[in-house]
Amino acid sequence: MMDFINALPGAISQGLIWGIMAIGVYITYKILDIADLTVDGSFCTGAAAFVVLYTGGTNLWLAMLAAVVAGALAGLVTGVLHTFCGIPAILSGILTQLGLWSINMAIMSMKATVAINVTTPEMLDKLLVSLRFVKDVANGTRPFYRHPILVVGIFTIILIVILYWFFGTELGCSLRATGSNQNMARAQGINTDFCKVLGLMLSNALVSLSGALLAQYNSASEINMGRGAIVIGLAAVIIGEVAFSKIFRNFGLKLLAVSIGAIIYYIVIQAVLAMGLNANYLKLLSAVVVAIFLSIPYWKNKYIRASVKTTKEVSTHA
Repeated sequence: MMDFINALPGAISQGLIWGIMAIGVYITYKILDIADLTVDGSFCTGAAAFVVLYTGGTNLWLAMLAAVVAGALAGLVTGVLHTFCGIPAILSGILTQLGLWSINMAIMSMKATVAINVTTPEMLDKLLVSLRFVKDVANGTRPFYRHPILVVGIFTIILIVILYWFFGTELGCSLRATGSNQNMARAQGINTDFCKVLGLMLSNALVSLSGALLAQYNSASEINMGRGAIVIGLAAVIIGEVAFSKIFRNFGLKLLAVSIGAIIYYIVIQAVLAMGLNANYLKLLSAVVVAIFLSIPYWKNKYIRASVKTTKEVSTHA
């Protein structure tokens, strides 16, 4: 039990970082109604671009900006394959993800892992987040405002505010209209292909930003760190929707629910690990969690329909 409690700050920190990626998944999955598998590759692209630039002496903020741009370009490729080449969205994402594996290896100079030398105090202190900061704040050797939960929490709130503003603009409303009813949006003069490409770019930019933050947190970029990212993203989206759909109706709050969903997901994972589950079963556990939460809305609606039907039949016979 104590091991679980001690691991909670780290689990919440990771949940917040993955929550930014989940918000990116929300944009394609819920707003654009596109199943985008690019994220498994673009997550690592953001991490690789950041680590290579940062360890090469580039300013941290410029390295993070480069990671965001790299993710947006990955989304652009998927968007062009889908809209210009007529390839189904899910296949476009798979093709881009496949190509990104080689690109990510090239970025990391054909190394499977590139580490940030956090043994150098100057290099460590410049990072926004780090697993070491969790322990340092707990030990009192680092100020509380450097805690990853606080830093990533503020980061997330700022992103949600920006996205809330953007999706309230004419362009943002066009993206939402495209996902809601593509034919109707096109009839209103909206360039739906442009909106799809822009949505995919925005989504993967957020995913890459999340990858850059996780690379800082773990002090390394690893070629397989994005594998299964889409599952974690979907889990966060679905958990947030199932848990908070009744109380979070505002668009900004829905984005917040996605972030909270990622935190809940990681707390559940940490709890299961604390009970002694072999870490090699984590992928299976993730798949089971996503399957359960995806099924809940379906079974809930089916139960409600059955209840309404039974009530009507009773009323008719009465």
